[in-house]
Amino acid sequence: MIINFVINGIQAMAGIRDRPREILIESRRAENGNVVVAVQDSGTGIDPKDADRLFEAFFTTKSDGMGMGLSICRSIIEAHGGQVWASNNAGHGAIFQFSLPSIGASAS
Repeated sequence: MIINFVINGIQAMAGIRDRPREILIESRRAENGNVVVAVQDSGTGIDPKDADRLFEAFFTTKSDGMGMGLSICRSIIEAHGGQVWASNNAGHGAIFQFSLPSIGASAS
């Protein structure tokens, strides 16, 4: 998951010249006890018309993409009782996040 999100972020920042290109990876424990991991980039962000389709199989915004990476990430996360989502940053770029039950917690 994390590698896929980082690679996507790097690709989204490839043409950025007017600001620093940054990737931030953080983890935290949510109020429900799940572990949440976030990968934030300073790239171009998510086009609102694409937001609902990001995790669909074969959907891609890349000319050379297959549209499988985020779909596979979603399948793996959901198979382990988690969730995955994405949103735009307040300034620039996007945040891709996933949550998983912590060790010892039951997946529901």
